[in-house]
Amino acid sequence: MAPLTDFYQLTMAYGHWRAGRHRLPAAAELFFRRAPFRGAFAVAAGLAEGLRCLRAFRFSAADVAYLRSVLPSTTEDAFFDYLATLDASEVTISAVPEGSVIFARVPFLQVKGPLLVVQLMETVLLCLVSYASLVATNAARFRLLAGPDMKLMEIGLRRAQGPDGALSASKYSYIGGFDCTSNVLAGKLYGIPVCGTIAHSFIMSFTSLEEVQPRELLPLAGGEPVDLPALAKSLLQRVCELLQTPPEKTNRGELAAFVSYAISFPHDFQGLLDTYCVRRSGLPNFCAVALALHQLGYRAVGVRLDSGDLARQSKEIRRVFRACGAHFQVPWFETIPIAVSNDISEQSLEEFSRELVEVNGSPCMKLTEDEEKMTIPGIKTIYRLYDAAGHPFMDLMALEEEPLPSAGQELAIRVLGRLDETSKVVPTTVEPLHHTYFRDGQVCEPLPSLPEVRSHAQVSLSLLSPAHRRLHEPQPYPVCPPLARHHRYTPGNLAWLRWPKQSQRGSTAELQRRVDMGLQFPPGSARSSSILSPVPGGHDREAAQPPHQAAAGHPVRWSPLPPALR
Repeated sequence: MAPLTDFYQLTMAYGHWRAGRHRLPAAAELFFRRAPFRGAFAVAAGLAEGLRCLRAFRFSAADVAYLRSVLPSTTEDAFFDYLATLDASEVTISAVPEGSVIFARVPFLQVKGPLLVVQLMETVLLCLVSYASLVATNAARFRLLAGPDMKLMEIGLRRAQGPDGALSASKYSYIGGFDCTSNVLAGKLYGIPVCGTIAHSFIMSFTSLEEVQPRELLPLAGGEPVDLPALAKSLLQRVCELLQTPPEKTNRGELAAFVSYAISFPHDFQGLLDTYCVRRSGLPNFCAVALALHQLGYRAVGVRLDSGDLARQSKEIRRVFRACGAHFQVPWFETIPIAVSNDISEQSLEEFSRELVEVNGSPCMKLTEDEEKMTIPGIKTIYRLYDAAGHPFMDLMALEEEPLPSAGQELAIRVLGRLDETSKVVPTTVEPLHHTYFRDGQVCEPLPSLPEVRSHAQVSLSLLSPAHRRLHEPQPYPVCPPLARHHRYTPGNLAWLRWPKQSQRGSTAELQRRVDMGLQFPPGSARSSSILSPVPGGHDREAAQPPHQAAAGHPVRWSPLPPALR
């Protein structure tokens, strides 16, 4: 799996190797800038696939031969020899359990290892985790909208981005809360329940009841077989009278298709109503066949709509079912499930991103005129704080050397976007989020099964407070950055460091001097927004650490600082 990367990762790897930096200990984190779909949360997914990839991380002889053909001819032979020796034996992966609810700017996967190897893993981990988490999040949003009892079926195979995309969509939709898939291969590979009924093509293939073979169906309780086409035809007349629909307007090929399918699957009959006209044909034909099955002891399982105004038609269908149930004295008719399909999706709004946060023990941070790409440096431990009701109310990031928070302890904190305000919180429960899953080239913690991951996702979602769980205009979830619980963020010693225009920047040394001295750039000199730089005591050398947070709570992204600013 090592060649599954971007070409520039290999050119950078050669740069590290050529400079003798390839063995430096490095750390990287994966997070997202803003929650997708304008929400407050995401669902972490793709961890198991990422770990499987790491176990197989190596360049084969054929891989190395190919790289010789595409890298510049000036690349030294010894570099290719080195690539042939690479594996993930020195890599450590820590992450939240797959299926966990995660929030913007909070790292949910950490990678530690030699700089060159960590660099090469960036693309493949993003590939495996970003799409998976996006699909699982979208599915979770659908589950929240539908409630716990409504069945959700994934039927995107024919529109997916190839076979791999289709399998991933089926798998991670299931993790996010869908109940089943139409994808038979996904069912076989992952144990996801599969389901499906009929398509328009099946219905259109029939033209008359004479084409139905076989014609007879045994009653469920036993007895003589019954001619189901004849019984359905007689009941259709009575249904049309009730619905005040001319019987000649119904499509007899559609009726034949329904009858044929009902004979094949009397316990699982579901009608697709919109091949022709729902009101004048699909609905009365379905009711006639469902009532015929009822007389033989069977029960139809539902109907499906695939076009038109789905909400309006669903209401009309429900009224018809209630009328039929009352008129024919079949109580269960009133509650026949109505399924809808076709373009029921949410659009993806944001992407996940991952970059380096530490090299050779020095925190790394990206300084940029794009405010959203500024980052918080350092390897972090993540804690989730819960209130007395069991809802998570804050994620707290701590550098590895910071003291651990504990349940019942009063914490004075500041959250991203409001670092000039101090709040006091007392968590009822404190949960460390990261587990170490990969060490010394092996998965070191048992991975849960797919149903267990799915169950964990639903539990995680259920714990969210309504304010954070709602899908439209949710309340932002508070995140406390590293060091925000300590003296370096007190209001009296915050200095604002502005990144000036290109013409005003001056040297890196001058920028470092301003950080050390606790100085500000002239007001209005920056086109981008500010980042916070803690500078207690003015000349205190501890103040020379890089800035720790983008202002105004905007999402950030990890990246190395120039050496002079580390």
